[in-house]
Amino acid sequence: MEKNLHKGHRQRVKARYLQEGLDAFADHQVLEMLLFYCIPMKDTNELAHKMIQEFGSLAGLLEADPKAICERCKVSENTAILVSLIPSLARRYLRGKWGDRPVLSTSSKAGEYTVSLFAGRTYEAFYVICLDAQNRVNHAELVHEGTINEAPVYPRIIIETALRHKANTIIVAHNHPGGSLRPSGGDIEVTKRIMTAAEAIAISVVDHIIVAGEKYFSFAENGLLGN
Repeated sequence: MEKNLHKGHRQRVKARYLQEGLDAFADHQVLEMLLFYCIPMKDTNELAHKMIQEFGSLAGLLEADPKAICERCKVSENTAILVSLIPSLARRYLRGKWGDRPVLSTSSKAGEYTVSLFAGRTYEAFYVICLDAQNRVNHAELVHEGTINEAPVYPRIIIETALRHKANTIIVAHNHPGGSLRPSGGDIEVTKRIMTAAEAIAISVVDHIIVAGEKYFSFAENGLLGN
């Protein structure tokens, strides 16, 4: 009887999703339905509440390390992996919508594209975006994850990447997981170092973009590139 009740509930939740989409779902209901696909024939509503409560929010849960999800929520590795896949899948989806070689002809387009590269990242990361002569993206490469304290490391990695992908110009970008868009003194200094290194091989740095959540700060838009 209990098994049939759960089965009926799952069918109703799925039917609601097919009719309404996720917009009308509460966060715990979104997670509850996701858990259907890794926890068979069991009520996942209460577990969804507990998991979100453990990490403070649905976003906090999705961004958590799978091992932490296993340990703190007492769930299987399969469950933890499925939950933690969502931010990376969202990032892949957002990048895919831009196509293979989007044209970043304005700072606003570059900012929007760069935001998609950092979606769901809770740690500091650094990208170099290689552009051809028509401002099309040749390649966007994640060159570092985590904080680099030695500024000279950035130019070397970035120049190597630009040369490898035959860049005419480059955009460099990093995120501020703490939420502030304000460039630090270190951000400004490392930008100067990167520009100097790039000029030596006739490659222009056309922007440095800082991302925080869904917002961005463009050095070019704010006159911080000095050209």
